[in-house]
This record gives sequence, structure tokens and C-alpha cells, in this order.
Amino acid sequence: MKTPFEQIQNDEGSSFRFLHQKVIAQQFPWNYHYHPEFELVLVFEGTGRRHVGNHLSYYEDGDLVLIGSNLPHAGFGYDALGVHEEIVIQFKDDFLGEKFFEKPEMNLIKKLFERSQQGIQFYGETYEKVRDSLIKLIDLSHFERLIGLLNIFQALAESTEYHLLNSYDTRYDFNQKDQLRLKRIYEYVEQTYQQPINIREAANIAHLTVPAFCNYFKKVVNQTFTDFVNEYRINKACQLLMTEMSITDVCFECGFTNNSYFSKVFKEIKGKSPLEFKKLVLRK
Repeated sequence: MKTPFEQIQNDEGSSFRFLHQKVIAQQFPWNYHYHPEFELVLVFEGTGRRHVGNHLSYYEDGDLVLIGSNLPHAGFGYDALGVHEEIVIQFKDDFLGEKFFEKPEMNLIKKLFERSQQGIQFYGETYEKVRDSLIKLIDLSHFERLIGLLNIFQALAESTEYHLLNSYDTRYDFNQKDQLRLKRIYEYVEQTYQQPINIREAANIAHLTVPAFCNYFKKVVNQTFTDFVNEYRINKACQLLMTEMSITDVCFECGFTNNSYFSKVFKEIKGKSPLEFKKLVLRK
């Protein structure tokens, strides 16, 4: 059984789907799925998990991602904290006509769609500019949204502020067995990240030997299990550092056994020390 297919229905009177929602993040399931429509996702703010193709990472202060046709992905509200607000636009490659994006004026946008098959995450001024443009679409008519969407496509196509989330040679076809296995592994990490995590237990949950589990996890998630656990813990630490909790308390609360190793891993993943991060978020 393959990754679940999601049926997308355009908004009435529109050639694409426009969704603006604000919900409690804990309501989001781990709903890994695919659909033939391209998907542009804007997360307004906050921290959460992005899972596109076999790329798995965390975003902070919002996110902006373009997902290509039939590229499997999970909901961006999964593992987020508090209220999750997002805009999602879903459209087929021919939503403006079969040959529309073959026009010479659409050349950059066509290349953008081609790159999106790897998943594209935008940042910097591009994120800010497109975020503002997407928010303006909320109150517009269908026609005005269409014109605005084309301008957004062009802004994304011209941007150099992006990361490709997957490479073609590492894309993986998740079947139902993989989904259930990964779900069990993720749940194990979520339930035990505050304690020492035993890789043998994780391998047993996956019904694999330790060497087979390490190879499998690296192939499917594109990072080692140890790196995944550290990234998960650091993401939880970021959430706690936004409170008045001390750095030492955050360190032990997130499963690290000493401050020096916690600081080292934190800086490797976030590019700044826990203290620098805490000062930054508390200033906002």
C-alpha cells in the first residue's frame, strides 16, 4: 500500500484552493501524504516540523515552502507549539491552461516549478515579502487572488534566498510499512527524549537489528538516528528557552546530561549558543 493520496478540491469559482487556518497545533496528526497539486505553504510564526520527501527538519519564526507535484509531505503543524496559523495554496501545473506556463514570460516560473520537485524552503527578505503578499490575498476576490498569486510566483522564481530540501538521487518512495515504522520511531523519541535513548530499543520498535536500523533510518530520513534525536531535543530546548526557564534547567529537561555538550550541539544545529538564542527571543 502506497503513501496515502489526498484528494484536493478547488475553491468554488476558483482554479485553485486557498486555505487560511488557525488552529491549536496539537490537533495536527502525522499525516504523510501526496497529491498531484503543487503546494505553497506559509506558516506565520512559531516553531514546528517540516517533513518533505525524505527531508526532516524544524523551522523557527515561521516557514515558507513550495512543494512539487506528487512530492510526499506531512502537515507543517505537526510538533508545533501552541496556536498554528498558516496559508496553504494548492494548484495543478495546468490550472491556468495546458500551455500557459510554456509562454516565454513564464520561463522563470516554469523553472521554479521544476525545482519544487525537490521541495524549496525560502528565507530572508523573500520570506518576509511573500508572507506579506500572501496575507493580503486573504481578503481579495478570486480574480485579484489569481493576479496576486502570479506576482508571488515571480518573486519566488527570482529569489536566490532558498534551500532545496531533497536531491533527486535520495528521494524515497514511502510505503505503508515505512510510514507505520517511522511513526512508531517518532513516537518513541517523543515519549523518551528527556531520558537516555537506547538505540537498541529504537531498533526493536522498528523490528530491525541495530546495524540494519541505522542504515534504514539514514536512507529514509537522510540523517543518522543520533542526529535526529539531537535535533528533536534542541527543538524542544528552543521552545523552553522562550520561557523564563534557566539554560541549565532546559539542558536537563531536554535529555542532555551536561551543559557543555548541550551548548556544543545547540550551536552546531542553530548556529548560536543557547544564551545567544535566549537573549534573541526574549528581546522580541
